Amino acid sequence: VTMAATRSVMRAVRVFEFGGPEVLKLQSDVLVPVPKENQVLIKVHACGVNPVETYIRSGTYARKPALPYTPGSDVAGVIESVGEHVTAFKKGDRVFTLETVSGGYAEYAVAAANRVFPLPDKLDFRQGAAIGVPYFTAYRALFQKGCAKAGESVLVHGASGGVGLAACQIARACGLKVLGTAGTEEGMNVILRNGAHQAFNHRDPNYTERIKACTGLGGVDIIIEMLSNVNLDADLQLLSCAGRVMVVGCRGRIEINPRDTMSKESSIIGVSLFLATEEERRECATAVLDGIEAGWLKPVVGLEYPLEKVAEAHEDIICSSGARGKMVLLL
Repeated sequence: VTMAATRSVMRAVRVFEFGGPEVLKLQSDVLVPVPKENQVLIKVHACGVNPVETYIRSGTYARKPALPYTPGSDVAGVIESVGEHVTAFKKGDRVFTLETVSGGYAEYAVAAANRVFPLPDKLDFRQGAAIGVPYFTAYRALFQKGCAKAGESVLVHGASGGVGLAACQIARACGLKVLGTAGTEEGMNVILRNGAHQAFNHRDPNYTERIKACTGLGGVDIIIEMLSNVNLDADLQLLSCAGRVMVVGCRGRIEINPRDTMSKESSIIGVSLFLATEEERRECATAVLDGIEAGWLKPVVGLEYPLEKVAEAHEDIICSSGARGKMVLLL
């Protein structure tokens, strides 16, 4: 009997057409993928849910995968098998990923070995699924694109979600003054426990005035912006001279007055982890693994869903009233 004939099947979420959360179909007869050279097969224990996965699923995002596909990139689990030429990992190793080849919303996922990292014992699989995209994106936004320096101030707009909390922890560890916004009392408490010096409720009509009062005449040096289609115009008023807004998230259009950038020589800079070079990814990985080792990098897990409730997870990540950490699927 050939290997292929005895290959087992698994549960995996498949998308056959772009659309709303209802296009996410959980199937129980998907073939377990086989790792090729320089790839590994991971038995998935948890997979992070990122807002970008909802945009891709809806078909409105710049990148469209070939249909059908399985969403998901932030996987944490255990190495099941390795392809040829893989020496960094062996069966049984605890790992987390930044992206997968076969999709993470599944019981098994194939990933390129250079997108997989060891998961230290001090973090559980749920936390492992909350590292990849959020922490690499936050590091890229702050340092690779935002040129943040110790002593500068950073406002993390939407700080209670996965990327936001990652940005608060990284910025605090690197000596920045950290301000964060959230939409609930609970969200504000979470960001204060995770590196923010001060928290503001962005549902308070006067919250921008309170941020101005806190930063004084100088303004804020860097804004990490998760919802630029709502906040970008106001962000430009909050910046210091030579301040910069890092656009991490956006759900539509917004009108701004470009003159607001001239008066302070400020910058609006887009951030896409997808465009990072291999060298930049390695730099992110080094910073992240060092942070775990040092103990300040502690992913906060928010809502948890079984794979059967994946459509509900996609609904909630866009529509819920306020994030409290990284949303994960548990397998």
